[in-house]
Amino acid sequence: MNHLTQPHPTDSLHFELGSFEGFNFRTQSAIEHLLTAAEVVNWDHDRQGEAEFWPSGDHPAVALLLQHRNVITASELLALDRLLQELGGDSTDCFLQIHYAVNVCGAELGSLSRDEVEDNFLQVFYGSSFLDVRRAAAYELFELYYPDEYAVWEKSTCDGLIFDHDRFLDSPSFFVEEVRLADQVALLVAAR
Repeated sequence: MNHLTQPHPTDSLHFELGSFEGFNFRTQSAIEHLLTAAEVVNWDHDRQGEAEFWPSGDHPAVALLLQHRNVITASELLALDRLLQELGGDSTDCFLQIHYAVNVCGAELGSLSRDEVEDNFLQVFYGSSFLDVRRAAAYELFELYYPDEYAVWEKSTCDGLIFDHDRFLDSPSFFVEEVRLADQVALLVAAR
């Protein structure tokens, strides 16, 4: 990282982004303690040695967002913090929206805007088991996207008329991802 892209030592974060592990190239060894996101942002590569950082995994939403990355830069952490501010906070919904934009849609975290995140129309359903969440999401989406068919199905007295929620969600019409975050599960669904 050169001096032009290195963050100013007074850069601070508004949100808790978990801890990070690191490797210092000057000492050719792992950094012996976990660093906060603020310590990563304010790491002085000239004074402390060139280093790279990655999430330790103690913040499940950050770990999910950065799961396909070998390293995270200070500027990306600052961009994530800025984006969370623009989205209104560090809720799990915000992290999942950013995860979808970055890891599924291919957006660059450093340049991602609030509008780009919100334009994805991602719907998130929460619960304690994927089976229950998938069932509830399928019924809600069936009613939302096919209101006439849903009304007919709901009023039907035919015992043989069933709604297969797995088949509905697994159709090519939807992107679906199951995510486990600590003690809850989330189902991410976007219409294609």
